[in-house]
Amino acid sequence: MVKIVEGTVLEIPFIKEIAEETWPHTYGQILEPLQLRFMLDTIYSKNTLEQAMTEGSQKFLLLKDLDGYQGFAAYGRRPNEPAVFKLHKIYVRPTCQGKGYGKMLIDEIKSDLRKQGITFLDLNVNRHNPAKEFYLKLGFKVIREEDIPIGPYWMNDYVMRLILDP
Repeated sequence: MVKIVEGTVLEIPFIKEIAEETWPHTYGQILEPLQLRFMLDTIYSKNTLEQAMTEGSQKFLLLKDLDGYQGFAAYGRRPNEPAVFKLHKIYVRPTCQGKGYGKMLIDEIKSDLRKQGITFLDLNVNRHNPAKEFYLKLGFKVIREEDIPIGPYWMNDYVMRLILDP
């Protein structure tokens, strides 16, 4: 049985654990080890996650099966763009990829956004990340490239957009 629950500060240890497991698998061939560690420590610090949750800038969803938490996603409204939400994070443990868990998380987000009358869901994906193909299969389209500084490093991304049907 698979279920999706809203994440709270109590689930931060599980989010961090999944990130620590998935990032080396996802980005190990794309980023240098020091950059990977820096980004994990920055994006997934307890304080950063807690702030995103308590300030309400991101809603976190966790996917749980009989073996425990296997994936998570976080999304929130884009500042100054009321009709656009951004998928900030989505990761599924490598051992659970291919089971449809990522699609389940995105479907849950789409359902929530449709109820709110939201038209667009954007995301950033590293230009060398094979996950781009997963997003294309779900209907996302590349709308531009974006290079974002993070500390002494850069995130070299595609911005992808999904148009949500009513």
